[in-house]
Amino acid sequence: MNFVVGLVIALGCVLGGFASVGGKLGVLWQPSEFIVICGAAVGIFVIANPLSTIKDAGKGIIESIKGSVPKKRDYLDVLGLLYVLMRELRGNNRNELEAQIDTPKESDLFKRFPKVLADNDMTSFICDYCRLILIGNARTHEIEALMDEEIQTINRDKLKAYQAITSAADGLPALGIVAAVLGIIKAMGAIDQSPEVLGELIGAALVGTFAGIFLSYGLIGPVAHKIKVTREKKARLYVIIKQTLLAFMNGAMPLIALEHGRKTISSYDRPSIDDVENETMNGGQAPDAVKQAA
Repeated sequence: MNFVVGLVIALGCVLGGFASVGGKLGVLWQPSEFIVICGAAVGIFVIANPLSTIKDAGKGIIESIKGSVPKKRDYLDVLGLLYVLMRELRGNNRNELEAQIDTPKESDLFKRFPKVLADNDMTSFICDYCRLILIGNARTHEIEALMDEEIQTINRDKLKAYQAITSAADGLPALGIVAAVLGIIKAMGAIDQSPEVLGELIGAALVGTFAGIFLSYGLIGPVAHKIKVTREKKARLYVIIKQTLLAFMNGAMPLIALEHGRKTISSYDRPSIDDVENETMNGGQAPDAVKQAA
């Protein structure tokens, strides 16, 4: 929603300001200029990036437009799953827990938290470190160092799309100049024409410069930044998992360990202590679902 509102405001102000001084909006419609700029940008983007990054860039653009950032429910799901796992780790049925960690897709425990289970990377992250806790020989500081390294690797991978799109946005003004130069070359070929014809050709060429700059700073650049913000917020879920499990390894009770993780959530999105307690008591089910089951 924010994406659409922002784009309408930006286009409305630019085009409205141009029209208010007597500019004709039809002059800005120069398909050939946009083909040169956008086509060259896409081609360079494909040259510069592997297929995996290109696919992830498309996914990132969709996420940024939809605003797919973790919500309160997502944080509660992660904390709820961690609580159940920690309870199991403190119990005596470790063999059963190990079987569920090895096959989370078939685990009734994980199925209670479908949003977490749907994220394969996060599920693997949780299972890997629960498995290390089960082994029991790893030192806490070693696990922390390993978690930090993996989280950094995840962040690097998730931000490759942002970096690729930012590079494309940075090149758009120059590609706009390329389109403008090609338009000027065409205009010079009609130098013997009337001033009206020549002026129209030069105006069309300058649209390329305008389009390149506007697409860079008014559209592609902001979308790239939104991808970065979205991916960084998603990465915070890994920090929550890290802090919770480390606190548990250091001897904290499951509810206290959850508080270590909850405190890493931004104050704008952080669920209250009561919300977390209700989540752990309900075993990952929404309160309405618990009432219906009763």
